[in-house]
Amino acid sequence: MSGEFGNNFITVTDDDGDEFELEHLDTVEFGGEVYMAFLPVDVDEDDEDYGLVILKAATQDGEEVLAVVDDDANLEAVHALFVERLIDGGEE
Repeated sequence: MSGEFGNNFITVTDDDGDEFELEHLDTVEFGGEVYMAFLPVDVDEDDEDYGLVILKAATQDGEEVLAVVDDDANLEAVHALFVERLIDGGEE
């Protein structure tokens, strides 16, 4: 990926082989796991699926990867945490 955008942008590939560019917004630890919040870069703002993408840091075959959050309860809790942090600007 080009360095012209800085370090806050990554490209991920889904299970269908489609690539998406995401902007990293924040990282939190919750329940002993590390979660990262992203916004899609190339989306139509009128698209109903436009929104926060949350991925979990995981290790696969000895390599660090980003994985989909399978636990709905954790996903909801982490989503609420990110929204609160993003709205409040990270202030306690």
